[in-house]
Amino acid sequence: MTDKPWTIETICEALGNPDLASRFIGEINKAPAHQLLAVFAKWERIAKDILAAVDRGREIAAAEERGEDPTVGWPDITGRVRVEAQRNASRNVA
Repeated sequence: MTDKPWTIETICEALGNPDLASRFIGEINKAPAHQLLAVFAKWERIAKDILAAVDRGREIAAAEERGEDPTVGWPDITGRVRVEAQRNASRNVA
């Protein structure tokens, strides 16, 4: 997205999924006037996050095509993920 202001239309386009766009439109249409900006801001953030993830995915794919390891320099959070997985598993066991 360029520096143009976000609109309902550009958010729908950026979501890239008809179901998400429909959900967004539904929330905007049903929001009370005093909540419109909050709902819009929420979906603007979601749209920006999706566009950033798409861009990052393209960067990773391009690096792999060049034979590069796109994970070089990424922090190893394996231990943290395992601890969180164990914590979540213990909650479901009870």
